[in-house]
Amino acid sequence: MSSEESAVLHDSLPYYDRDLELHPSLRALVDAEIARELKRLPPPSLDDPRIPPDVELFANNPLLAAELVRVQSNQPLSALDSSRYQLPGPLGEGPTEADWKAAVQNAKAQLQHQQSRETNLSLLQTYGANAWKIHNYLLESEATRLDKALEELKEQVTTVNRDRKNFQTHVGKQLTAMETRWTELISTVLQIELANIFLEGQVEQLRLRELSME
Repeated sequence: MSSEESAVLHDSLPYYDRDLELHPSLRALVDAEIARELKRLPPPSLDDPRIPPDVELFANNPLLAAELVRVQSNQPLSALDSSRYQLPGPLGEGPTEADWKAAVQNAKAQLQHQQSRETNLSLLQTYGANAWKIHNYLLESEATRLDKALEELKEQVTTVNRDRKNFQTHVGKQLTAMETRWTELISTVLQIELANIFLEGQVEQLRLRELSME
């Protein structure tokens, strides 16, 4: 059996069937049946294959993963360590030549860091505004594309619902006509059966009269 043949056929016509709205007592019966069916089903499990697996955020970035843990635990953000931006001299009494070399190396590193910052600021002042404008333009273009796609999907949904309503309304009229015709035929059959019973009674009376005359 193919997948199409084994698929469940839903023949509900929600745009035509108004039984639940016209008969509130029927709604109560349906709700009770649904509640019984839900109680019969097993409770949902986290091992259900339909449930997607958990997503591990920032698996390849331990710094962001640690920051996520800090935010989730409502821990305050630690203050910036400004000691690396300072230029302390050799510590202790009677610094040695190695201490002075370490202090000089630290000063050179701080100088190089400041020069890199100046270079970055210069590049930002020269190209940052245009780069930001281009970035905003790309974001606006993407937002416009997504809005257009959303409108197209909404239009498709509206078209599908409109077609379903028109189809079900058309089929509903046919069903109503067929149901009316079925009622008329049943009524005709009942009238014929009653007429047959009446005629059979008359025939029986004539037969009895004929027998009595003999």
